[in-house]
Amino acid sequence: MSGRRNIVRINEDPCNGCGQCALACAEAAIEIVDGKARLVSETYCDGLGACLGECPQGAITIEEREAQAFDPRAVEEHLRDSGQHAHREQLLPCGCPGTASQTLARERRVQEPRGAAAALSELGNWPVQLHLVPPAAPYLRGARLLIASDCVPFAFADFHRRFLPGRVLLVGCPKLDDAASYRDKLAQILHANGIESVEVAYMEVPCCYGMVQLVRQAISQSGRSIPLTLTKIAIRGQVLEMAAA
Repeated sequence: MSGRRNIVRINEDPCNGCGQCALACAEAAIEIVDGKARLVSETYCDGLGACLGECPQGAITIEEREAQAFDPRAVEEHLRDSGQHAHREQLLPCGCPGTASQTLARERRVQEPRGAAAALSELGNWPVQLHLVPPAAPYLRGARLLIASDCVPFAFADFHRRFLPGRVLLVGCPKLDDAASYRDKLAQILHANGIESVEVAYMEVPCCYGMVQLVRQAISQSGRSIPLTLTKIAIRGQVLEMAAA
């Protein structure tokens, strides 16, 4: 099926075949062929543009045109057949091992100043920033998601103990970040990973409600029925509202 959507466009003239865009593409939609970057298949390109910032020649843009629909299942098969699946799901688009997706042991204790009580970290995944999370990260499969606005952990003092046990954390800012790309990426995550439930923790300020809206849109876009809980946090740190949506 085809239709108008955002998709990668590669200008081969300035391309020097460095391969940074291919490393940046979690779906392996780009390969280096005869010294130039080429889009392997339209169905592999999600149009989110993770490759844009990696091209030193400025040879890649995103354009809206008629194209085959993005197909996550075809991407999974492509990665598996090409032997890249295990590698791609561990590395982020930047290809940096220091930011590889990890499931963290929750027993780790945070070192505190002498005389202070040791605090237990409940963080169970890395990375946590929504823009950086690979949609195929192993920790997403069958997960209970906590989607938190950036300011929530700073305002809510007991964030780790109250929100994180048994949950996978994703964070972002609906005002300062690209809400449309967040919505589309969340929809992809929700559709492909059998997500069990979603809780959104957001601040009481009006702009922060945008996180609730984009999560609702992502659930609808995913085509899945997923339980959603909304928790509003006050600037002073208390829980103002908590309700199933």
